[in-house]
Amino acid sequence: MTFSLTDKQTQLRDLAASPARHILAYGGSRSGKTFGFCYAIAVRALSAPTSRHLIARLHNIDVRQSVMMDTWPAMMREAFPGVDYEINKSDQYVLFDNDSEVWMGGLDDKERVDKILGKEYATIFPNECSQIVYETIGVLRTRLAQNVQKLNGQQLALKMYYDLNPVGRSHWTYREFVEGIRPDNRMKMKEGSRAYIVLNPTDNPHLPDGYLEELDALPERQRQRFKEGSYQSEVPGALWPLDRIDACRVAPESVPELVRIVVAVDPSGSDGSGGDNQGIVIAGLGVDGIAYVLEDASCRLSPAGWAGRVVKKYHQYEADKVLAEANYGGAMVENTIRQEDNQVPVKLVNASRGKHIRAEPVAALYEDREGHPSTVRHVGLFTDMEEQMSMFTTEGYQGAGSPDRADALVWALTELMLKKPARAYPGFA
Repeated sequence: MTFSLTDKQTQLRDLAASPARHILAYGGSRSGKTFGFCYAIAVRALSAPTSRHLIARLHNIDVRQSVMMDTWPAMMREAFPGVDYEINKSDQYVLFDNDSEVWMGGLDDKERVDKILGKEYATIFPNECSQIVYETIGVLRTRLAQNVQKLNGQQLALKMYYDLNPVGRSHWTYREFVEGIRPDNRMKMKEGSRAYIVLNPTDNPHLPDGYLEELDALPERQRQRFKEGSYQSEVPGALWPLDRIDACRVAPESVPELVRIVVAVDPSGSDGSGGDNQGIVIAGLGVDGIAYVLEDASCRLSPAGWAGRVVKKYHQYEADKVLAEANYGGAMVENTIRQEDNQVPVKLVNASRGKHIRAEPVAALYEDREGHPSTVRHVGLFTDMEEQMSMFTTEGYQGAGSPDRADALVWALTELMLKKPARAYPGFA
């Protein structure tokens, strides 16, 4: 049987070779997005000796099992049956006879991230990027820098490919590619720098019988995402609708004198090499009785790393106290911060209720009700945190991973707006 791309994959191939540097493919599951981009990367690698390319996912186990051991060899077997290549399973890269390399790694593996980010690439493909925060995408883009020539002597154009099953319209991919604005400041993107294509399972003639029927049987929201491949305008039952968050946004010069400032941290069990981020949010209470969210300083660091960041932010903002969730081990949290600065007043808070239950009264502070205008303002744009906020519903958190940033926000605003002020003492409360 002669190999041929599907009609949509042919369009994807042509788009991947277009003048646009950043190309997004979104749509339903099993629609051929990853296969199509792997094919495009193989073509680029074979056309430019010594070129280097990267395929990255959030979790290393996923890129290893799904791409390195499955999609990539299947693509090469079908599309390039006569081309020799080797897969180094230890270091996770493909090596062609022309010395081109295709590296594959997870962004949750610190050792592997250090290795892959120490190189420059001609192509970078963040796979399943619904799980990858915008801050990380920015870091990946700094490595799109390899200067290499094709066999015809022309320079190989730098490219970044992205794919995902679409989520909510608050996601950075929707803002950047569909709306054409920068997610961090809402400035218009450079004309022609972005392009996107929609691929759905109905475009893939190679699916087994019955697969589409299974997708039809999914709950409505999942069916829209995995079969119809559409971005959701809003999560049903969202505690923080996007337009409500936008309505609370102010410029830094609008912030009045602050009478209280807190640094809230939602620790994780991570050692910095993988796992969830540590949510760190700074907020203050103005003389006008309104809470101002000042910064999202969340990170994924070692215990000493995130504690050092918390202490730094405490001093930078001349905060009144640090709030730290103790559910990951109160003694560990206490000792970690104490080692950085034992004079910082810290209040350990315990989560006795579910995340969405704790979030509901805080979300109510954002509402404009008759006689009760909203009492929270966001000083600027907090792309990743606001995306997590938009995925909170009355039924629970609907996003991927842990809502670490939104959790820290809830702790900060609960302390400032929903509890009586309490005196903070040096040491630990």
